Amino acid sequence: VQLQASGGGLVQVGASLRLSCEVPGRTSYYGIGWFRQAPGKEREFVAAISYSGYSKYYSDSVKGRFTISRDNTKNTVVLQMNSLKPEDTAVYYCAADRSRLSQGEGYYKTSSTYDYWGQGTQVTVSS
Repeated sequence: VQLQASGGGLVQVGASLRLSCEVPGRTSYYGIGWFRQAPGKEREFVAAISYSGYSKYYSDSVKGRFTISRDNTKNTVVLQMNSLKPEDTAVYYCAADRSRLSQGEGYYKTSSTYDYWGQGTQVTVSS
């Protein structure tokens, strides 16, 4: 499964960006997570949505600013990012979990949970 992440770019502080993760086949088969990695730092969890779409999880650093949603008719999961800050600068990756298990927050926040990864899209927030 080849995930396709897109929508990154260079924006000013306070701006918004909308990242998309296109999932071949049916997105409803997969739990989807977004992670990011800044230069010199480890990859970190950003947000996730369960395969059912009923459960959504966010890191504390983005809670209230980012929203994850899925459009199964378009096989796409969207990460809407508002009020962007310089510390949001990173390469953003989407990933898919094929287990279709109803797991809790800790499961989705762990990168090893995911079976497939996209190539990443760069987000740069300048001040």
